[in-house]
Amino acid sequence: MRILLAEDDPAIASLVSGQLQAQGFLVDIAMQGPEVWELGETSDYAAIVLDLGLPGMDGLSILKRWRQAGMQTPVLVLTARGSWMERVDGFDAGADDYLPKPFRSEELIARLRALLRRSQARPNPVVVAGGFQLDEASRRVSFEGRQIEASPMEYRLIAYLATRKGSVVSAIELAAHVQGREDDAAKNAVEAMVTRIRRKTTPDSIQNRRGFGYLLADEQP
Repeated sequence: MRILLAEDDPAIASLVSGQLQAQGFLVDIAMQGPEVWELGETSDYAAIVLDLGLPGMDGLSILKRWRQAGMQTPVLVLTARGSWMERVDGFDAGADDYLPKPFRSEELIARLRALLRRSQARPNPVVVAGGFQLDEASRRVSFEGRQIEASPMEYRLIAYLATRKGSVVSAIELAAHVQGREDDAAKNAVEAMVTRIRRKTTPDSIQNRRGFGYLLADEQP
């Protein structure tokens, strides 16, 4: 099984990665917040071990964005901050389990295995909105029963609109969740992605409310 280890302390990352690999896991290490966010959204991991104190984008913000985009991958949160309020914040953001530092590698592995057992017992999540069907396990997209080729960013855009189906989402909000940026270049990139997706589906698959944003219909007309 492939695990993403998001930890900015090289010593901890090396130690935990070595222990996980000794247990048969394949481990990708990421130390920068934006890289962690991108990998979590675009790669197929069995689980993610996420440190909250990441540079560039903190772990709590990353986790909230993942969950808002509909990502169901189990996440074990690591933090040097162990207060009960911080744990509540982590669970509210979508954490599946929480392990304060310092910790023993044996406990981390035991908690990770428990998360994996629970996730494997759940059916594969499928999201349906406005003619689109998204398989979260395989990261595949279909439209009106026909599979389409979607880039990782196009998938994220459709997935975020699907979680907000029936509601108008501004181009700036989409840019923040698809690219992690809110500048004009990111907004223009979102508009270009919408155009490409429409070419692969139908001209009104993603509806436009001029001056307000985009939406997927709650139901097909």
